[in-house]
Amino acid sequence: MALSRARLASSTLFRSILHRPSQFLSTRAIGSAESGEFSSMMNQMFTMDPSSQIGSCMPLGMMRIGTHIHNIEIRPGQGGKLVRAAGTSAKILTEPSRSTRYCEIKLPSGAKKLIDTRCRATVGMVSNPEHGKKKLRKAGQSRWLGRRPVVRGVAMNPVDHPHGGGEGRSKSSGSHGRGSRTPWGKPTKGGYKTGPLKRRK
Repeated sequence: MALSRARLASSTLFRSILHRPSQFLSTRAIGSAESGEFSSMMNQMFTMDPSSQIGSCMPLGMMRIGTHIHNIEIRPGQGGKLVRAAGTSAKILTEPSRSTRYCEIKLPSGAKKLIDTRCRATVGMVSNPEHGKKKLRKAGQSRWLGRRPVVRGVAMNPVDHPHGGGEGRSKSSGSHGRGSRTPWGKPTKGGYKTGPLKRRK
């Protein structure tokens, strides 16, 4: 709210200087306007617009079309949920305004999503775009990041995993004849419904 008031006040001051410069500028300033200082001052006022500054956080309704943004809210006041990974940014596709409820945003995956114009976002791109190209030098470096090794269930014993044991690399433990399972015995193949069953009409 305070940001929108400051933006409204700056635009009002800008219009008043344009229409009545004699009330705000001295004679020397008006004379120097012909030499180009007045135009440079106007350019500075344009750059003071918060929607053109990288790092500004504001509702989508106050931004322009084509702006690159990140750390986007899904619901107003919930906090940033989308586009937070290193080097990512989204783009505003439709002109956001207070009259329209939603504006269309193109996510880094290429998907288009309608977001409430009251949701806040940050202008610019997330830093460190080279993060995905970084290669780990040794196995211990991934352990420093908290990533533990992944062991196949076929390589375990029957007491540790449903795929363990047997002759060769068989997933069926002995005479059970079961397919792929999780470490807790649930099927992992597609089509197995794990959620609550919907009520049939």
